[in-house]
Amino acid sequence: MTGKERANLRARAHALAPITQIGKGGISQALTVQIDEALQARELIKVKVLLESSPIKPKEAAQELALATGSHVIQVIGGSIVLYRENPDLHKNAKR
Repeated sequence: MTGKERANLRARAHALAPITQIGKGGISQALTVQIDEALQARELIKVKVLLESSPIKPKEAAQELALATGSHVIQVIGGSIVLYRENPDLHKNAKR
C-alpha cells in the first residue's frame, strides 16, 4: 500500500465513528469476529481502545487485530485504531 493510498484512507476514516471498543476484557474471539464482519461489510473501520481499562496498548491491539483479520493498520492515534481490508465484492456492486 502506498503512502498516498494510506493518506486517502486516513482522510476517509476521520469522519467515521468507532464500531466497537476494546476494554478490560481485551481482544476476545467474539470481538475479532465482529471486526472481521465489519471489515467485510465496510472495508474501512475505526476501533476505540479504552486506555484506562484495556490490558493491551493500542499499537499492540492494532497489530493483533490486523493479523487476526488479514487487514492493514492504517493509523493508530491515541486510543483510536483504523483498519482497512479491501472487499472486491463491494466494488463490483458499485460499478453496476
